[in-house]
Amino acid sequence: MPLHQLTPGPDAPSAAARYGRGAIAFHWVMVALVIAVGTLGLLHDSWPKTTQAFWINMHAVIGLLVLGSGIARLWWRWTHKPPALPPGSGELSRWLAFPVHMLLYVLLLVIPVIGIVTFIWHGRVFNFGLFSVDFGVPKNPAIFQPTENLHGWLAYALFTLIGMHVLAALWHQFYRRDGLLSRMWPAPRDS
Repeated sequence: MPLHQLTPGPDAPSAAARYGRGAIAFHWVMVALVIAVGTLGLLHDSWPKTTQAFWINMHAVIGLLVLGSGIARLWWRWTHKPPALPPGSGELSRWLAFPVHMLLYVLLLVIPVIGIVTFIWHGRVFNFGLFSVDFGVPKNPAIFQPTENLHGWLAYALFTLIGMHVLAALWHQFYRRDGLLSRMWPAPRDS
């Protein structure tokens, strides 16, 4: 049964309490990009030397897409007020919703920026297929080693926060049954 057809609890949101199509699109595009860039990042040390430069470049290019999408999503969030939480969501959810989302946005912006610094001071060239961007910066381990470590640790922090975010959404949907998850689910609006 599709998620939006589950029988909601008494405090489930109405169609008006759902996020708009733009917010929903940004959310799920970011999910796909983070899964792709995260998977490539986690596999970084597993790639054969013959293809490693290609996959590192793909990780970097998708990271740039995460950065651009993150900036656009943050702009969208500031120009489009999110719907209020359902009445039955609880005080803890109301208290945590804004800071957790802002921390997600900050990490989605900071991690790619640190990745760019790491990439450039690793002496790498962004290859976009039709053109390349070479900053002409020589390899400098004094810069790329600490930023590479920071990039990785912040990525793990992001994965942890996303995991907690997913668990909280599932808890709201299936335990509290307040319809919180269905507000962001890409389902047709009720008429």
